[in-house]
Amino acid sequence: MGFELSGAGIVHPNGHRALRATSLAVHAGERVAVIGPSGAGKTSLIRLLGTSMRPSEGRLELLGSDPWALGAGALRQLRARVGTIHQAPPIPARLRVVTAVLAGRLGRWSLARSLASLVYPSDIAGAREALARLDLADRLFERCDRLSGGQLQRVGIARVLYQAPELLLADEPVSALDPALADAAVAQLVTQSETTGCALVASLHAVDLAMKWFPRIVGMRSGEIVFDLPTARVSRGLLHELYATEGGALPSQDAAWSFEAPVPLRPEGGGATVVPFTRPRCP
Repeated sequence: MGFELSGAGIVHPNGHRALRATSLAVHAGERVAVIGPSGAGKTSLIRLLGTSMRPSEGRLELLGSDPWALGAGALRQLRARVGTIHQAPPIPARLRVVTAVLAGRLGRWSLARSLASLVYPSDIAGAREALARLDLADRLFERCDRLSGGQLQRVGIARVLYQAPELLLADEPVSALDPALADAAVAQLVTQSETTGCALVASLHAVDLAMKWFPRIVGMRSGEIVFDLPTARVSRGLLHELYATEGGALPSQDAAWSFEAPVPLRPEGGGATVVPFTRPRCP
């Protein structure tokens, strides 16, 4: 089992409701993309699943446990089984890339090994292998503050690949990457899920990447799930309705994907993929 949310909600101290009565279940090995306009609640959902936020209402069962019924030690062990890729990786600027990647397994290592690895990295070969999957092996001993934003984002991905979690969460993991690198990075997340059997849940602004790589799509708006469907059943009408508040342009990373019927998505001369907004007819 990956996780199961039952009627979960999040209300911030200022009264803002970030999630509303959300129910969602994802099993081991499943790959699910979460899409929706800005402010839809995608990041709150990822943070809730990663136990960095506690639900104000409802219930979360995570990898067979109720996180908030566990003691401090058991909760740390549970969190070590969950890997989260952040849009802006929380990596200290002066840290070396190899140490940042090896930090993915700190939750499983003893204190002595963790401290020793800060002095001399304990698994250089493992860190290099994870970085090579993202074309960053040559940056192994670079300091993180000398990397570009896109390179730092890929280091964050490499850290979670090295962690090899049972549940892999990704919050806009490729937002700083160009289309080709973004596609390659998402492909590595999918490969990780396929080879290890971990569940993969990724919040993506690029609809084309979601449609290409994920067999199940969850659409969110205003803190609620508005649809949860196999990718083949996600129509252009559903997407237009989901993104209506963003002016009708579907976010894209410029990759090819299809709707119910083949429609040319790229204007002549190149440029970003934009689908003109047409409000779907109500039945």
